[in-house]
Amino acid sequence: MAGAVLAAATPAFAADATASPPTTSAVADCDPGAPCDHPLPVKVVIVSLFEIGKDEGDVAGEFQLWKARRGLTQRIPFPQSFHDLYYNPETQVLGMVTGIGTARSTAATMALGLDPRFDLSQAYWLVAGIAGIDPEDASIGSVAWARYVVDGDLAHEIDAREIPADWKTGYFARHTKGPNDKTTKPDPSGGEMFQVNPSLEKWAYELTKNIELPDSPAIAAERAKFVDYPHAQEAPFVLEGDTLSAMTFWHGEKLTDWANDWVRYWSGGQGEFVTSAMEDTGVMQAMTYLDAVGRADRDRVLVVRAGSNFTMPPPGVDAATYLLRENEGYAGLEAAVENLYTVGSKVVDELLGNWDRYKDATP
Repeated sequence: MAGAVLAAATPAFAADATASPPTTSAVADCDPGAPCDHPLPVKVVIVSLFEIGKDEGDVAGEFQLWKARRGLTQRIPFPQSFHDLYYNPETQVLGMVTGIGTARSTAATMALGLDPRFDLSQAYWLVAGIAGIDPEDASIGSVAWARYVVDGDLAHEIDAREIPADWKTGYFARHTKGPNDKTTKPDPSGGEMFQVNPSLEKWAYELTKNIELPDSPAIAAERAKFVDYPHAQEAPFVLEGDTLSAMTFWHGEKLTDWANDWVRYWSGGQGEFVTSAMEDTGVMQAMTYLDAVGRADRDRVLVVRAGSNFTMPPPGVDAATYLLRENEGYAGLEAAVENLYTVGSKVVDELLGNWDRYKDATP
């Protein structure tokens, strides 16, 4: 969405460049969601999806490292959503936790975008979360920038015990005649697929692709089980790869095959399934609506996911056993949240350090 449209749509939304930036104490005078004459300027929104326990001081989920290392110390009540917001008035970075699933991520993003306490007219949004990762493409701890965000819930389904003999799955795209239908062209207007701004995504990838991510004996031992999967056996690295959002935590070789087919179909053959998640299509749908009314810029959204676990078991292990073991603790959780922060911070630092270059035009 062009900056000119943003300005025209909401002339009172942008902060006065000649005035001192509002403080969080001033914003405290404004009720959540109510009119506010002095909105806080925001340069970057860090969109975390969940936290394990507390926001600091225990096992880190997606939000803790951002809160601690980015000085997000100013708590801002956000009762219309899942989790209060945290802000750094010096850097103008805002952190949010949406809650798990597309329902909560959609609602949280819309709630923030429509809250008059914040000036989001020039904000960049970094959706940064852990994910399952396809061993065909990468190892746990690896970090993938998404070009396409695909929804895995909007579909038709027939129980696998009742499908025709020539169907390999009972799950197929709406408006098609079954999973073997290769002629019906995808129509993602229903929210099945969103493309991240290509130039922005490529800029973020090029900026971070050579970052050397740390390895550890724990994740090395886990990936060593994936014989015949060369990329799964590599040390963590940065790549481009697309994400599939679904409310169901699915697992296994057959569903990984489905995910690859699903992303390939909805992206018109341009995408490559790499990570499985739950929230990204919700964020992108909300951003699309917010963009339409000039409350945010959809072209300033980046989606990055780090592999905390594989989407399928290693050879010789059945899917149920591996999934239940993973539910006791993801093998790559610590590496994923650390590497997610390392890679995402490179982009945040570049945006903040050269704000005069990026505030009016995306890379």
